[in-house]
Formats: sequence, C-alpha cells, structure tokens
Amino acid sequence: MSDRIRDDDVTIAFSVPAVHRLRFTDDVFGADHAVLHDLLEPSGPQPARVQIWLDDDVDQANPWLREGIDRAMAPILHRAVRVGNFQVVPGGESSKNDIHLLERMLKVMNAADLDRRSYVAVIGGGAVLDVVGFAASIAHRGIRLVRFPTTTLAQADSGVGVKNGVNLFDKKNWVGSFAIPWGVINDTRLLETLSDRDYRCGFAEAVKVSLLKDPAVWQMILRSTAGIGRRDPELCQTIIRASAKLHLQHITQGGDPFESEEARPLDFGHWSAHKLESLSHYRLRHGEAVATGLAIDVLYSSKKLGLPIDDAREIISCLVKLGFSFQIPELADVETLMGGLEEFRQHLGGRLTLTMLRAIGSPVDVHEVDTQAMKDSIRQVYQLVKSPSLKDVLA
Repeated sequence: MSDRIRDDDVTIAFSVPAVHRLRFTDDVFGADHAVLHDLLEPSGPQPARVQIWLDDDVDQANPWLREGIDRAMAPILHRAVRVGNFQVVPGGESSKNDIHLLERMLKVMNAADLDRRSYVAVIGGGAVLDVVGFAASIAHRGIRLVRFPTTTLAQADSGVGVKNGVNLFDKKNWVGSFAIPWGVINDTRLLETLSDRDYRCGFAEAVKVSLLKDPAVWQMILRSTAGIGRRDPELCQTIIRASAKLHLQHITQGGDPFESEEARPLDFGHWSAHKLESLSHYRLRHGEAVATGLAIDVLYSSKKLGLPIDDAREIISCLVKLGFSFQIPELADVETLMGGLEEFRQHLGGRLTLTMLRAIGSPVDVHEVDTQAMKDSIRQVYQLVKSPSLKDVLA
C-alpha cells in the first residue's frame, strides 16, 4: 500500500497570476476622479457595491472628504455605488491593538451584503490600511481592496505592500494575511493635513529602500534634506513616488511576494524597530522606530560587514537632518531590545535572517549576529543623544 501511495504522489510548482495597480494623483476626489472610475469595475449586470472606511484622524482633518467622495462617484453609479454609511476607524496604531475591532468590521461587511466582486475602499494611514485590509482579505476569502494611503509612510511603503494585519500578544502584526490590493491610489491632496512629525516618517522608509536598491535615489535624498524639511511638494513627491516604485518592484519582481523564503530585504532596520514600537507602547511612530533601527543596523554593518564607516556616518547624519531624534529611553535597555532578534526570527520562521549592508546598494543576508557588536551599535545610537559630534561617537 505504501509503495502505491508513493507512486501516486504529485508535486507541481505553479504560479498564481496577479495584477497590482498603483496610481498617482493630485486630487482623486476632484479633478482626477477618472482614475478612481477606471479602477472600479461593475459586478456583472449590477453596479459593484463599494463600502468606504475612513481613518478618524483623516476624516476629522478633512471636512470636505465625504462630500468629495460622493461627488467623485456620482458619474459612475451605473458601475459602482457606495453602500451604507461611511465607516470610521480610530486612527493610528490603536486600531491594530484592538482585536475586537476586527469582528466589528466583519459584521459591517456582512450587513452590507458585500461579495467577492464588491470593493472595500479604505482611506487612512498605514495602521488603518492594515486592519481594514485584513478584514477585507478574510471576508469571503477576499473582497477587492482599494487603498488610499494618507501618510507619506504609507504612500512610500506599506500602502503598495501585500501585507495586512493586527497586533496581538504585544507583537507587531502577529495576526495577518498576504493579499494583493485591487488598487492603490497615492493622492497628494490627502497628505496636506499631516503634521510635520508624521510627514517626515515616510522618508525613513525611502532611505531604507534606496540604500538597498538604488544608490541614485539615496543620493537624491541626501541632497534633499532641507527641501524635505520645507515639505517642498515637487521634491517630496519625486522621492515618495520613487520609494513606492522600488517597493513595488521588489514585491512584483523579487520572486517572493508573500515572504515564504528566509530573507525579507524590505525589513532592513525593522528587527529593532518593531521591538521599540512595542516597548514604547506605540508612542513611537513606525517611521521613527525604523530610522532608529536603520542607524543601529548600519553601525553593525560597518563593524562586521565592511560598510565604510564614513557611509554609516553619512546615513545617520541624513536621518538626523530629516528630523529624526534618537532620544528614545527604550534604547537604554539593551538586553530587552535584543530580545527583538528572537521575536523577529519567530515571525520569519526557521533560522534568523537579517538584511544588512556591505555597501550602499549592496545588501547581504546574515544568519548569525555578533551579540557584542550589536549591543555596541545600540549603545552608540543612544549616545548620539548626548553628543554634539557624530564623529566622536561613531569613531
């Protein structure tokens, strides 16, 4: 019997066809509404049902938004129709920390009779995109999701990603799914009400992906810190769009969109960032934690992997000029922070794999960490708070 079963075993490698739609607009609910129209396909002979979810912070800051959405959709009611009330989600990481919010979302999607050819449109920051996207990905095993990222962080990085999730057990994204969004619209008008603190956060992810994949984009960021600080619209949009395209290129052409292999290059700087977020009870913004994680990892890369120390200094100096501060008390507890390595390994599965830098544009995967060198790197970043000279600390 066992021989017969072995003879009948079948192993077939196959790929699933998929399409990722990323659009750039300046006023998608105004002059650029045709972009939205093109994304929303009818559901057979009936117009598609569209449920709108709003980040509460975005809703409050943009009193024109609801009316603008309805005006933008008015010409296509034969193709797509908004159903029910506008649904509001608490802004920020709190939305991902309340698992009961997920149940409420599913109940609302069910009450609206959404099906797999309906649309869930979510307008908000990365955390809100994550939790609403997760609900949409598990309802009916997947309802079409259209994301409207409203932060530079989400527009430059997570908005174009294929990951959704919520936090559980004090761990970042412990519950989640991989699902390709039906469409992503990066709209510049939706960034206008961001605070300077939130505005700068997206540039941490732009620094990250440029260091990994495109030295020319890195040099552009390096030359542009003053303009980014002024929120120069043309300059900032050029960098945000370049970052989004680099992230999308990795997802669609990197060969591992659902991260089933060991390495996660786009998580460069993130092993400590995720731990810092949880240790700070999410007082830290994700971009602030990533900037800190990048500083730690470039220092480690300079100690152990050959990244020139002058490059490490230049990267950290750039982060400081962008407005990131390392005045983070959680950095002082080095032993607890180091626990993030094991949590990161568990999240990956299998052996520990970290992406580091041999040179700008030349990433390398490492599976073992020199514990003392990593602790020294953390302490050096923390010392930057007290020293006026990068050169003194980063000798």
